[in-house]
Formats: sequence, structure tokens, C-alpha cells
Amino acid sequence: MRTSAPIGRQAMAFVLAGGRGSRLLELTDRRAKPAVYFGGKMRIIDFALSNALNSGIRRVGVATQYKAHSLIGHLTRAWNFFRTSGNEFFDIMPASQRVSEDQWYAGTADAVFQNIDIIRDRGPKYMVILAGDHIYKMDYEVMLQQHADQGADVTVGCLEVPREEASGFGVMHVDENNRILDFIEKPKDPPAMPGKPDVALASMGIYVFETNFLFSLLERDAADPGSSRDFGKDIIPYIVRNGLAVAHHFADSCVRSTEEEGSYWRDVGTVDAYWQASIDLTDIVPELDLFDNNWPIWTEGGVTPPAKFVHDEDGRRGLAISSVVSGGCIVSGACVKRSLLSTGVRVNSYSDIENAVVLPYVEIGRSTRLRDVVVDRGVKIPSGLVVGEDHALDAQRFRRTEKGVCLITQAMIDRIR
Repeated sequence: MRTSAPIGRQAMAFVLAGGRGSRLLELTDRRAKPAVYFGGKMRIIDFALSNALNSGIRRVGVATQYKAHSLIGHLTRAWNFFRTSGNEFFDIMPASQRVSEDQWYAGTADAVFQNIDIIRDRGPKYMVILAGDHIYKMDYEVMLQQHADQGADVTVGCLEVPREEASGFGVMHVDENNRILDFIEKPKDPPAMPGKPDVALASMGIYVFETNFLFSLLERDAADPGSSRDFGKDIIPYIVRNGLAVAHHFADSCVRSTEEEGSYWRDVGTVDAYWQASIDLTDIVPELDLFDNNWPIWTEGGVTPPAKFVHDEDGRRGLAISSVVSGGCIVSGACVKRSLLSTGVRVNSYSDIENAVVLPYVEIGRSTRLRDVVVDRGVKIPSGLVVGEDHALDAQRFRRTEKGVCLITQAMIDRIR
């Protein structure tokens, strides 16, 4: 049970949102991974930011770097409601070469180090370092309280993942008190958990520090010419060797509605993973409940009309089955099945859409058939286009993944016209 003075009020969330996100291929040609659309109207970064807000944290900084225009525009529009008069703030921190005129953010730790003066002026007692590119719901207040109660130098959020997938994470070994005994960043052969040969304990990229202690670590790290300026590669292993690093299990602070059974966390870092997580939202009872008003995912409100379905005749009936359809969409005499339509999508007559993830303001022409696709924002799909039936032809015209999902961008459409 929370106390009358939540510890989140003493904390600042620092969201690392500068990554390239290259595994999402053309989806990140014009935007950083945290700015990629998800769930019809949200962006990926909205999950970390909403978790912070819902956890009682009202001081937030977001570090941006690569292809940041779309992300900064979204943050400016969607997250401009903090009240500075109430000691709240929302700072966007582009890589502005604050330390050196020729130095951008060299790593995750350096992104915080270069903004020490801003953070110091804000005066938080605790820092919650977050990755801005994962899908999950978590109460950071629980993790903050554990950190304070145990007197840890750092508390690291962790979750169990299949061992064969753990090479992309920091992997740790902990004792019976959750003290981290070993931490290896992105090992080629991830060590298994004791008694669980097929499972590894992976870092979520979420860290809690006392602010002054973090500053001393970052200043030491910045003076080390051999450092890669990274939390996972440098800062956390140093504390494991020389201090008290403690693991916090995601299951202890995962937020679940009455409709959610498991601890939902996804890294949608590939087109296949992004497509699957999006299509999963169309399930009758999805693993991720976006309808939970007790833990809302905040985003840009926008002004859009309701979704609209028109025409009711044989072969030309506007309908959507087991689908998520966002505001401003028009399904005009077309059939949409097990698909996610983002804001402002129009599907024209006689078209058949199935297993499709369609980003905002796409227009799909008449008599098209789309299966197993991700369509980028603003694409104009020409009438009569068929995707998902001739795999060899799809691979020539579009980006086709190992699992058979086709990514469609406007540049790809223009080349086949």
C-alpha cells in the first residue's frame, strides 16, 4: 500500500529515445523507433511516458538524437500539459553538444551525463532511467520503493525471457536476495537461470539511482577513456563489481487489468514483432488491455470524427471483423478482417483486407487485396493491388520478412507504378 507521500514525487524519469531502430527497416527511415505508431493512435514512447505519469512522476526528460523531428513534434503536441507552477516539467533534450561542440550523445550514459546541469536544476532525489521503445504497463512507484527500502546503489528492472532470445539484452545472475552477482551486456551465449535451462534473466533497460550517486558515477565514467558511455556495458557492471546492484522483477510491478492474466512486455524492434504485437490487439481478449481506464496510455488527443462504415449490398458491404478501427477511418464497401486501422485510414469499395497493420492516413484503392502487411503512414495504395498471395512477386516489389510480412512504403509503391 502506498504511503501518503508517494516516492514518485521525489523522482525524475529520464527517457532514452535516441536510438536508430534500424531493425524496423523503412518504418524508421523518417522517424526514431520511439516515434513509431502503435495501437492505432499512440506512439511507442507513450507507454514509458504514461507509466511515469500514472506512477506519480511529474518530472520528465526525454533525450532525442536520431531522426527526431517526428518524435519531437509528437512530444510537443501530446505531452504539453505539465504544470511548472506545481514543480512539474517535461523537458525535451536533443543531442545539443552541451559538453563539447563536436560530441553528440556517445551512449545511453552519456545522454544523461550531458544533461547533468539541467537535471541538477530540477532537483530530483531519484532518477528513473527508461528506454523509450518498449510496450508494457508498469508502476515505477513499486520499483522506487524497493530501491529506497533496500538501500541499493542501483535497482535494475528485469524479466525472464527465452534463452535463445536473450542475446539482445543485458543478462544477469542474482542470488536469493535479488542481489545482482554478474551482469553481461548482450552475450552471444546467454547464461541460463539456475534450474531453468531455457530461460535467462534479462534487463529491461530500466534503472533507479539516487541522483547524486548517479552523477558521481557518470562523472567517473566520462573521465575513463576506455568507456563506451553505456549503462549496460559500463555503469551497471561497475556497480555490480563495486557496490550493491539489486534486481527488480517486472512481475512485482506489472500493471494488469482484470482482463490481463500475464505480465505483458514486448520489444517491437523488428517488423515481424511489430506486426504480431499489433495484430494481437485484435484478439477478443488481447494480452495487452488498452481499454483499462485505471492505467490509461496517454497520447495526442487530436480532432477526428468517428469511424464510419458505408454501403450494404452484396460484394460491397462496409464491415470490419475482429479488428481495431481508429477515429477518422472510413471503410467504404470493403471488408476488413483481423486488422488494425490507425487514425484517418480510408478503405475503398470491393477491397479485402486481412491481417493488416495500417498506419495513419493511408488510402487503399478499390478492388485491392492485402494480406499480412504493414503499410506505412500516408501511403496511397493503388486500385487493384494484390499483396500476400504471390510471395515471389511480393519480395520483388516490397520488403518481405522471414515470416512473410510485407512492409509497404510510398517509395515502394511509386517504383511499381
